Amino acid sequence: MPRLLCFLAALACVAADRAHNWPHWRGPDATGFAPHADPPTTWGPDTNIRWKTPLTGRGSATPIVWDDRIFLLAAEKTDRKATPAELPVPDPGFERKTEAPTHFYRFRVTCFDRATGRVRWEHVAAEKVPHEGHHVTHSYAAGSPTTDGQRLYASFGSAGTFCYDLDGKLLWSRDLGRLNTRLGWGEAVTPVIHGDALVVNHDQEANGKLFCLDAKTGATRWAAPREEKTTWSTPLVTEHGGRTVVVANGTTRVRAYDLASGAELWSGGTMTTNPIPSPVRVGDAAVAMAGYGKSVILSLPLASRGELGAEPKGNWRRAAGAPYVPSPLLMSGRLTFTQANDSLLSVLDAATGKVLLDRERVPGARTFYASPVGAAGRVYLTDRTGTTVVLKDGAAMEVLATNVLNDPIDASPAAVGRELFLRGEKYLYCVAGRD
Repeated sequence: MPRLLCFLAALACVAADRAHNWPHWRGPDATGFAPHADPPTTWGPDTNIRWKTPLTGRGSATPIVWDDRIFLLAAEKTDRKATPAELPVPDPGFERKTEAPTHFYRFRVTCFDRATGRVRWEHVAAEKVPHEGHHVTHSYAAGSPTTDGQRLYASFGSAGTFCYDLDGKLLWSRDLGRLNTRLGWGEAVTPVIHGDALVVNHDQEANGKLFCLDAKTGATRWAAPREEKTTWSTPLVTEHGGRTVVVANGTTRVRAYDLASGAELWSGGTMTTNPIPSPVRVGDAAVAMAGYGKSVILSLPLASRGELGAEPKGNWRRAAGAPYVPSPLLMSGRLTFTQANDSLLSVLDAATGKVLLDRERVPGARTFYASPVGAAGRVYLTDRTGTTVVLKDGAAMEVLATNVLNDPIDASPAAVGRELFLRGEKYLYCVAGRD
């Protein structure tokens, strides 16, 4: 019994640490909500900016935060041009609308000091020539890192998956194979850590797999074949009914897997091409969204089993307002999200799907790639120009502030303590200070 109590106490400590940090690109509970954060409402280039640090390379990966460290991924084009022998051989049979580069790229993992913004350590995880190009708005560092407070996990997709300790020592690395993405639009692989298991989604145009790796060693525990083409969606990993369930968005189906074995538990719902939003847990259900070309929002019970069909009954569904690139925010029992990449905001009752706000325009904002973040009764919406509109949390459009940085932002914000971290095209910002 004492050993069990110690184990439960350790689990409680880990949960508390997660809640006070930003260990995952969607925050401590993968919802976009920071339960203990209270960042500023207003800021500008010369107001409430504690520090800003120039960035090397390009990326839209979200900064993650653990205690006094911030971790960020980037890809830097070098001047080193590949010889004909060094150029990757393209895979035949895949339609591409982008051209593969001819130069080497450095895939960077950087740790910043949270108090000052100075670089604590930086490593080039890999230096390779990518085998395909990417969409003009994309990059080679779009997947975000994650941490369990002991180790840092980062995936650059085809360039490899890497594990470091928090002081920068490389513990292991894996080559999980090449990804061939839809039309060569590029990759975005964000690992998910749960206990001693690391989940890595390698959806692609053929032979996609969902991997479960041993977090300590990187060894493959299982690799489930995916009957899906390219997605850029991060799976949801959650406990339910005495087992750990992995819910992964997809074009043809939303699918749930048993983390222990990799067995598929259930699948249902025809989504859309290019599914990107990550599923979110609402009570005993998973809510999945996709908004490219058409709009699909589904609430599916986690206790489901087997094939649920193309239009499952589930809990509720909606066919309007779904996001394309951003993921939804779950806060105060409500789902908040923007339509496609537009500045049209919807708010739903998360349990019932009841529409509380229907596609109302966010004043002062244009288009969104970054996902909304919630903290201290506020919703933070950062558009692609670097403008962040702060709303009062609720079912009405109540603007509290509009903040302009004049630095394009595609990465989602991270809220920790009294700080908000924004990854721009040029700088990493620490927004802090009392309003």
